[in-house]
Amino acid sequence: MRTVSIISCIALLALSALSLFTAANRFHPYFSAASLVVALTLLVAIIVTREGGPEPKRPKAEAAKPMPVPAANNQAEAEIVSFLATLQEQGRLIDFLMDDITTYDDAQVGAAARVVHQGCKAALQEHFRIRPVREESEGSSVTIAVGYPADEYRLIGKISGAAPFSGTLVHRGWKTESVKLPRIVRVDERLPTIAPAEVELK
Repeated sequence: MRTVSIISCIALLALSALSLFTAANRFHPYFSAASLVVALTLLVAIIVTREGGPEPKRPKAEAAKPMPVPAANNQAEAEIVSFLATLQEQGRLIDFLMDDITTYDDAQVGAAARVVHQGCKAALQEHFRIRPVREESEGSSVTIAVGYPADEYRLIGKISGAAPFSGTLVHRGWKTESVKLPRIVRVDERLPTIAPAEVELK
C-alpha cells in the first residue's frame, strides 16, 4: 500500500505541473479532473493504510525465565570425610576399624587400641571443644531441672510426671561447644580421599 501512495503522489505532481503549463489548452479540464481523481486515490490509500491495513508485527516479549539453580555440592559430606582423614592420619582409626581383629590376640588389639586412642584424642582436641554434660562423677545423685535441654539427657528407668527429676548419673554425657573443621572446596562430585594408597616403587 505504501507503493500505491508513492505512485499516486508522483502522478498527482505530474498532473499538477501539466495543469500549470496547459492552462490555456483545451485539455486543462481533463488534467484538473485527473488530478482530482489521483488526489482522491491517494486519500483512500492513506486511510486504508492507517485503518484497514494489518498492524505491523511487533516482536513478542519473551517471558523472563528463572536462572537455573546449580546443584549445590554437599560441603558437610566433604568436611566429614576430611575429618575422617585426620583421624586416620593421627590415630590410624580407619585402619583399626576396617581391619579384621578376630585374628589378633587381646594383647595385640590392646596395643593397637592405645595408638588409636592417643592419636584420635589429639585430633578431637584440635578440632572440637568437648566437655561433659554433667560435671558430677558417674554414680552420683543428680537433679534434672524444669526446662532441661531434651537432647542433653536420656532418661531411663521409671519415668513418671514432669520435671524436676532425681536419679543416679549413669553416664556424664558429652557436648561440643565449638568446632574448627577445615573448609573443603569440592571441585567435582567425588568426595575427598580418606587415605591415599601407598605404593613403593622399585
